[in-house]
Amino acid sequence: MGDNDAALIVLEDGYVLPGRAWAARGKALGEAVFATGMTGYQETLTDPSYRRQIVIQTAPHIGNTGVNDEDPESGRIWVAGYVVRDPSPRASNWRTLGELVDVLTKEGIVGIREVDTRALTRHLRERGSMRAGIFSGSALPEGTTWPVPDHVRDVLVSLVRATPRMAGASLVSEVSTGEAYVIEPTGAWEGKQARATVVALDLGIKSRSPHHLAERGARVHVLPAHASAEDIFSLNPDGVFFSNGPGDPETATDQVEVLRAVLARKIPFFGICLGNQLLGRALGFGTYKLRYGHRGVNQPVKDRLSGRVAITAHNHGFAVDAPTDGVCTAPREEFGRVEVSHVCLNDGVVEGLRCLDLPAFSVQFHPEAAAGPHDGEHLFDRFITLMEARDA
Repeated sequence: MGDNDAALIVLEDGYVLPGRAWAARGKALGEAVFATGMTGYQETLTDPSYRRQIVIQTAPHIGNTGVNDEDPESGRIWVAGYVVRDPSPRASNWRTLGELVDVLTKEGIVGIREVDTRALTRHLRERGSMRAGIFSGSALPEGTTWPVPDHVRDVLVSLVRATPRMAGASLVSEVSTGEAYVIEPTGAWEGKQARATVVALDLGIKSRSPHHLAERGARVHVLPAHASAEDIFSLNPDGVFFSNGPGDPETATDQVEVLRAVLARKIPFFGICLGNQLLGRALGFGTYKLRYGHRGVNQPVKDRLSGRVAITAHNHGFAVDAPTDGVCTAPREEFGRVEVSHVCLNDGVVEGLRCLDLPAFSVQFHPEAAAGPHDGEHLFDRFITLMEARDA
């Protein structure tokens, strides 16, 4: 390939595509996944749920609105690597404070551009998400050419296959806050008595989630992922919230036991994404890894109670294995009846759970709407109503 900008993306099954180095040079290893949103790349990059994942943007033009200080969902970029077809050479937006490539470079994110992202996405749809690597600069074996010689391909594939799989990965401790903190009521509720006290367990929380609750008058205590049930109960919460987060829900045994203790006390509960999977596990259902997951801001979900269809934001590779044919008794019978409240219209995957004998519900998608759409924001109002009904 013979130049300083040469780069390759290599999948664990030996599939290789050439491109040009972008942002930091070097080696990036992780699970290759694709995100279908045409907007919201800054929110994607800073979502902790992308820990150890190489993100492929299916939208061809990325970076045209630059970066700003308002859109990040956490304090850093979490993706392991970044794959785009056509990065914008210059940002143009009234909120722009800098160029995307500069932020990626500063944070050491290895990227690749001018890749046939359509071919790469089709390959992952057919074969499923898999481990991958981006190689550029000194990480490319000397003398690498295109087409890639078999001996070079073998070396790079072996590096990729040495990467841990996402199935069985326990990652929430890597992204959770180290210390508890509080977000006070904001907006019309600022300076007033809190409408409710919510304890939010940070499993990889996006900043918009507690802020949505604060805008509705809640005081939100955000606790680390390792917080115990006693830590939660000591704050006398009106409700408990479990956030989104990365990794395999089967590894979150401690958090499942904490949630069972919350449900046993009939404290109102709301879970998002990983929080939905953990509610499923707490009720006794299993979880499983999806072939290639759902990621992007354009996923259709049907609310089975109202019949309405919402366009929603997703970022998950695992799902709850629960029956979708009506009300059933939870496998953990002490928690009573439960139903699947939402389903994905693309593939029928469970997108929400509702307990009928407990004040608990969850959704697999992201109603905090960063970077949109806003169809699911009413679920935060539902949580507030559930807490107020308990106190009535």
